Amino acid sequence: NFGVQRTLLAALISAYDEDEAPSVKEGVESEKRTVLRFSPRLAPVKVAILPLSKKLSDSAKELFNEVKPHFSAEYDESGAIGRRYRRQDEIGTPFCVTVDFQTLEDSAVTIRDRDSMKQERIGKSELISYLQTYCHCEK
Repeated sequence: NFGVQRTLLAALISAYDEDEAPSVKEGVESEKRTVLRFSPRLAPVKVAILPLSKKLSDSAKELFNEVKPHFSAEYDESGAIGRRYRRQDEIGTPFCVTVDFQTLEDSAVTIRDRDSMKQERIGKSELISYLQTYCHCEK
């Protein structure tokens, strides 16, 4: 008998990973990072919108409201940005989008890939199409 519980457990075990990541703590080079490496199609949360500072909340919430109808999304403004990235890694969110002070000037955001931890700047107007391409899904 191979039910839903076993299938879910198998998916969780397969996705669970630990690796070394640059530390968010002062004086520590790297730390263990727990990651759920779900395929973007299976990830329960596809994207997290993170303002670099609470002063950027209005702009970040506006972007969150644009993305939310298309993708399962989270908004998080509490704590240091590195810790917010780690929280999203732990729940398997494939992409984190950071709204920073430069965003107010150039309407671009930084998108971070969970698996490679690479970051790139893209225009806010390109975000939904970028996510559709790399997540291969919508809500």
